[in-house]
Amino acid sequence: MEPTTQMPPQEPVQKSFFQTGFWKFIENVLYIIGAIILAALIQAFIIRPFIVSGTSMDPVIQNGQYLIIDEVTYHFHAPERGDVIVFKAPPEPTKYYIKRVIGLPGDTVVLTDGKVTIIDAAHPKGFTLAEPYLTHLSHDNGTFVVPADQYFVMGDNRSGSYDSRAWGMLPAANIRGRALVRLLPVNTVKVLPGKESYEY
Repeated sequence: MEPTTQMPPQEPVQKSFFQTGFWKFIENVLYIIGAIILAALIQAFIIRPFIVSGTSMDPVIQNGQYLIIDEVTYHFHAPERGDVIVFKAPPEPTKYYIKRVIGLPGDTVVLTDGKVTIIDAAHPKGFTLAEPYLTHLSHDNGTFVVPADQYFVMGDNRSGSYDSRAWGMLPAANIRGRALVRLLPVNTVKVLPGKESYEY
């Protein structure tokens, strides 16, 4: 018979605080808080969800559609003609409007029976905007001079949009961002919905 050796009783292993269930609970709570803070920072400074209310941008962007707004781009360059933007409305500062940038700082915007002519330093004789996205036309006439740091904006539903034709210029400081992605309804998903680049 082989001799047997008796093993000494093992001491119970003591867990450190960081191995306890309580610490795991705290760790999970901290992860959740961090995720909430990160989501809040992203929404406050980078992107923001926006549900369209109204028909002023028909037919390109319609009532009830769900957009993601890019709040970063305009920190690096100014809005461009043709951008679809969301902004605090000068006539109703507690509300956000969505419109299209038509006139840039320094432009003269001339409306002739609804057609838009832009006069600027590069085009002193003016050029007429081709706007194939329009289906709701108007017959406005008027001349608007766009000051520095302001924009002339209009909805694509020209006969049903409350915009710069009525309340004047949009200060750059009011602009929240540009329409980056249309998410809902799913069959309308698009990046930079309504973005138009004009040739002149």
